[in-house]
Amino acid sequence: MSAVSAFSPLPRAEPRRARVAYDVEDGGGRWLMDEDDMPEIPLHDAVIQLLELLLQAFAEREQRSALITSNLGCRWDPTDARVGVDPDVLLVEPAPPEGETTTTLRIWEPGHSPPRVAVEVVSEQSGRKDYVEGPARYALLGARELWIFDPLLAGPTDTGGPFVLQVWRRGDQGAMDRVYAGAGPARSDELGAWLVVTDGGSRLRIAGDPTGATLWLTKAEAEKHRAEAEKLRAEAEKHRAEAEKLRADAAEAEVARLREELARRP
Repeated sequence: MSAVSAFSPLPRAEPRRARVAYDVEDGGGRWLMDEDDMPEIPLHDAVIQLLELLLQAFAEREQRSALITSNLGCRWDPTDARVGVDPDVLLVEPAPPEGETTTTLRIWEPGHSPPRVAVEVVSEQSGRKDYVEGPARYALLGARELWIFDPLLAGPTDTGGPFVLQVWRRGDQGAMDRVYAGAGPARSDELGAWLVVTDGGSRLRIAGDPTGATLWLTKAEAEKHRAEAEKLRAEAEKHRAEAEKLRADAAEAEVARLREELARRP
């Protein structure tokens, strides 16, 4: 029998495999999705995310103690915790004591204030709920301002709409009064700003003026603008330094020429 070299590779062990199988019963009707739980299209989520980021940047910029989040359960009836509304976006100021760990906003609890601003982004599934039931629900909740954004114009026609943008504001009697319905821009008294529709009607943004010339920025957008501005300043400084060097070189050359000329004179 021949000897095995000390450098011969050892045979590779075959990986062990395990197979696990489960028997799953047919869920039948138990697994049917409720209409309120139907998945939204990416546009819906993109609108919500942008508004949430804009409001978070606003709160940070103004150093406000506010909670900005999405789909937080808001309840107003202490006898029935199922009664309430889940805004697509909301701004609560001051923030509840639990801060980011808040699971449900219960306005009867200490430190739980109604939203200053609530936002509903209308989808094909939520049109009637947002247009008809939404303002009444937010009146009961005590919200101070409600924005309803309908980028697909999916709302019902029997309410006079559909409208791209509606703004509802809490009146003296506690009811929500519609103060704007149209294509925008619209004033937000709670933020002291303007709501403007951008990107061909697919986005709702906030601006310091009705033309949208001074759009509010998300934190990432602001950092990008600062980086671009810094790059422009660096380029301008580089051009200034180059121009200064050219002027210095030209002056030095002129001095050398004059010296040579003086040296040639008798």
